[in-house]
Amino acid sequence: WGPSLGGSLGTLGFTGDPWGAHWGSLGSPGPPADRSEEVRRAREEWEALEEIQPGTADPKSSGPVPLISFNEALQHFQTADLSACRKKIQATARRQGLAALLRFLFGPPRLQQQLQGERDLALAMAHCGLDDGEAVHMRILQTIYKKLTCSRLGCPRYGAHWEELGFQGADPGTDLRGTGMLGLMQMLHFVMDAQTLPLARQIFRLSHHETQNFPFCIMSVNITRIVLQALREECLSRECNRRQQVIAVLNDVYAAAFLQLYRVWKSQHKTVADSGFLLKELELSTKKKPKQLLKSLEAYVSRSSVADGIQRPSPPSGTGGSISAGRAGEEINFTGICDLQVELEGEPRLV
Repeated sequence: WGPSLGGSLGTLGFTGDPWGAHWGSLGSPGPPADRSEEVRRAREEWEALEEIQPGTADPKSSGPVPLISFNEALQHFQTADLSACRKKIQATARRQGLAALLRFLFGPPRLQQQLQGERDLALAMAHCGLDDGEAVHMRILQTIYKKLTCSRLGCPRYGAHWEELGFQGADPGTDLRGTGMLGLMQMLHFVMDAQTLPLARQIFRLSHHETQNFPFCIMSVNITRIVLQALREECLSRECNRRQQVIAVLNDVYAAAFLQLYRVWKSQHKTVADSGFLLKELELSTKKKPKQLLKSLEAYVSRSSVADGIQRPSPPSGTGGSISAGRAGEEINFTGICDLQVELEGEPRLV
């Protein structure tokens, strides 16, 4: 059960092992056989409890809040009123003078018109904040929590358990700077796609390493910010045009970038002190070599599938498709990607 259950137990008033001394209310210990039977019944009763989520539970709910798939969450945003968010969209990076001329002459291709609506949906989600009143938003949070911690129980909307996931405080909503719900949607896809869930859990375990630890969710938000910037600068347009998808490409680039960061962080024994430089390097790789990143992810997933004896399914054609066959302590303040000033010459590079 481990520490992932700590936040949920706290809501019930327990402070330690749920099968230990705190079950004293079951009666006196009695003979060993009787106590074993009491413990067994206690386990069964505990596992039968409904999820307790103070402040977010629906009093009319008849059972636990189910996990939400990426496609279901995406359908919510496709039909939700995001008009206020769409007004804030800056679809492409603004260029003037020589930069605009060079972009016109030598820059990447523009995103095809039929894909611009999907691009705008992704950008609108990035301007959409976490809303306690939206059941889908809360289900996304709960699903991420459960899939990363392997817990069958939900957790409270606010609490220190979110810091265990790698947010900076008790409220995940305050850490979605610049990425909004798109930041959570990319995390959701990462943990709900069967091909990338093992990778997500490996990265999550590394984030709790004794010396190489880092805030998983804050790192994820920074990677989403990198992907958004690459989209706005049209660095991903060629791949989007080729696949006739936008959101699926963004999800794959996100996973590929996280894989690249994970490999460097683990093999080179990086720490949080190296995060600014590594994120800047990852930004350059995502903008200049997205195809190479995607091929690396494809190779990783293929090897993992072969090792597990699992045949990879064909990728769906919808926008929620997965990888294409062709393709606690001191608060950490991660700098915005655009604000990083790093001297790259002479330093080791991610790629």
